[in-house]
Amino acid sequence: MLDDIHNAASSLREQYLEYALLGALCQEMWKRGVEMDILRSHTDRSGYDILLEADGIQRHVQLKSSFVGARTSRQKINVKLAEKPSGCVIWVWFDPASLELLNYLWFGAKPGQPVPDLGSRIGRHSKGNAKGYKAERSDIRILNKGQFDAIGSASRLADQLFGAI
Repeated sequence: MLDDIHNAASSLREQYLEYALLGALCQEMWKRGVEMDILRSHTDRSGYDILLEADGIQRHVQLKSSFVGARTSRQKINVKLAEKPSGCVIWVWFDPASLELLNYLWFGAKPGQPVPDLGSRIGRHSKGNAKGYKAERSDIRILNKGQFDAIGSASRLADQLFGAI
């Protein structure tokens, strides 16, 4: 039953997870007495999903998510993220039954620093053409789960994003 709903409503689920992540970050920044602005990209063509700004620090964020128990061990990252100042990737792990956010994985650098090197492993289309060939996507790089740092909490995630403000 859960697999069916996750497959049938994956876009809706992604929106709900984004809201949960932003809610957790907003609560954390509120506790710190720091206002945070959130701007959303209509597409991820530019390499990011959201732009977060707090205390003069801007972070272009590409969001990824996986449910606990998923076999996912890598993510496809748009190379245009590297063109943005302070670009980063947040990979949210969640409970598939409740959508509770359980862990955050981080790929990025300190505020003001560009995203670390995305490497040279080029992504491919997930679906093949009529002959089954999956063409390369020159604007996509593959990052393995081991390249991400486990963050654990919204408080530590806020520190990664904006420093200890």
